[in-house]
Amino acid sequence: MYSEDELLPLSAVQHLLFCERQCALIHVEQVWAENRLTAEGRVLHERVHEAGDEVRGAVRIARALRLRSLRLGLIGVADVVEFHRQGAAWVPFPVEFKRGKPKPDDTDRVQLCAQAMCLEEMLDVAIPAGALFYGTPRRRLDVDLDAPLRTLTEQTAVRLHELIAAGVTPPAIYAPKCDNCSLLHLCLPLTAARGKSARDYLERMLAE
Repeated sequence: MYSEDELLPLSAVQHLLFCERQCALIHVEQVWAENRLTAEGRVLHERVHEAGDEVRGAVRIARALRLRSLRLGLIGVADVVEFHRQGAAWVPFPVEFKRGKPKPDDTDRVQLCAQAMCLEEMLDVAIPAGALFYGTPRRRLDVDLDAPLRTLTEQTAVRLHELIAAGVTPPAIYAPKCDNCSLLHLCLPLTAARGKSARDYLERMLAE
């Protein structure tokens, strides 16, 4: 179990799975830059959060719901949590919004699963499924929160805490996905030396 002071941003689990160097740049070196893709994603989340709560028949919809898990050591905000009435109970169903299209890896699914595991701890309920809503095809994809996905989510949370505690930014390794990263000009994956710090790079540029 983690203490309140040890909680890390839930969104960082996705940063970690996308790229450990990107995760360290953001959460260790505290650098950030925005591009068109991140701006579109930010606007999408803001619109979802600002829509407010509502009730649709047997479904209650909560937006921008704060989440926390002392077991995973994570804290964050869920875009949407639907509460589906089942008899006398209300079963949570988290829905995470993404600006693009479904990814071939587990990054989005792990983020959704982490949200569900936070809700399970907070509300003492079991949440078997959730959904990802993608903006490009405007399509909702249901996700089974099965045992393998939960194991991967737990392992990712542990690795995230290890990375942040170590305070060391991994070396840059170029991959095609780097071209869409908003930190490309700070990370410099094609030219950065092993272990090169983006913070040192910025300080050197400012000094010059």
